[in-house]
Amino acid sequence: MKDLLAEIWESIKRNKLRTVLTGFAVAWGIFMLIVLLGAGNGLMNAFNQQGERFATNTMAVYGGRTSQPANGYEAGREIDLNDNDIKITQSAAFDEHVDDVSAILFKGPFILKFHNQHVSSNLNGCYPKYQEMSKIEMLAGRFINQYDLQYHRKSMVLAASHASQLMNGGEDYISLVGKTITADDNTWVVVGVYKTDKSSQRVDEYVPITTLQMMQNAMNYEDEIVFTFHGLETEEDNNQFEEYYRTAINKAHKAAPDDQSSIWIWNRFTQNMQMNKGTGILRKALWVLGIFTLVGGVVGVSNIMLITVKERTREFGVRKAIGASPWEIMKLILAESVSITAFFGYVGMFLGMVACEVMQMTVGQSSVEFFGEKIRLFVNPTVGLDIAIGVTVVLIIAGTLAGLSPAMKAAKIRPIEALNET
Repeated sequence: MKDLLAEIWESIKRNKLRTVLTGFAVAWGIFMLIVLLGAGNGLMNAFNQQGERFATNTMAVYGGRTSQPANGYEAGREIDLNDNDIKITQSAAFDEHVDDVSAILFKGPFILKFHNQHVSSNLNGCYPKYQEMSKIEMLAGRFINQYDLQYHRKSMVLAASHASQLMNGGEDYISLVGKTITADDNTWVVVGVYKTDKSSQRVDEYVPITTLQMMQNAMNYEDEIVFTFHGLETEEDNNQFEEYYRTAINKAHKAAPDDQSSIWIWNRFTQNMQMNKGTGILRKALWVLGIFTLVGGVVGVSNIMLITVKERTREFGVRKAIGASPWEIMKLILAESVSITAFFGYVGMFLGMVACEVMQMTVGQSSVEFFGEKIRLFVNPTVGLDIAIGVTVVLIIAGTLAGLSPAMKAAKIRPIEALNET
């Protein structure tokens, strides 16, 4: 083994520039593959982090306008959701898939006042389950509860940004909990403060839906129905459920069963599926691009081995003339090929991992402001050590295969022909 390594080292020393250039191609290939995968992971992690702000197994239903005449009504009739639609959603017809059901009633704008501070806002009447469905993060106090609904309490959950304004720019949210504020002519008790989603175009307050319905003379009326579901794993399953659900709601409002415009359904699950398809395509594209870059380095190794065999034809002939076996000749070429590929492959892997860590400390910590919310474009743009080592091992195997053809060519050299080589 010592003699073999010494021969490899002598061969590399004789062709320093050529070896370095070939090795650079190998290192660059694996470096780019790891960096591309890291950047792709960073983008996809950022997308996933944004998606975690909502429960993905959720559907939101909104009233629309009919697009076709039905049951004596002309097209263009406005459909308003009501308590009966909630009962339909909770009925036995859908309980196989539907879990929790909530609703939203939007009213406003109102002028919220606390002492001499005021802010304009809308009130969202809702059910307690809405917090879990929309992943509303409480900073102080609590969210709307069942007793608020049952007793029509004037309880309000403030947005942190509005709470800060009412506190004259302060961040002392806890001190507002339990205090009373006015919304136009009505007094409300602040029961909690939630973290503001600044990426949303609307920042509203939450109150019990039953209280808002009574105060606004909007009994039996909702602007939006939201429910979580389970057991709908494929896009086809979701489409079939939506069609069945739409038909039931349309019939309740005497609209055509197949009218697609009478209600609007926003399915966060299928939206998330489409996003996952997009990120899957991105991941595959990055792998393909990186692998092609890597193949360029492997081809370079094969070429340099062919050149080496050509240049050392006379040497190999002498070796065979004095008793060297074809396997010994092949072993020499293969060992040199694997040595170059392995050494520069691990160099490229190391530099790629370092580049990913640098990306994490720089780009991974930066963010852009979108509607006042800081959103990170890259989240943990790194590659797992297992993937990096696995790719490098595959590269070494590829380097072995790259040297196989030149090695076989060297092994077939006939001593008499090699000695006549000039």
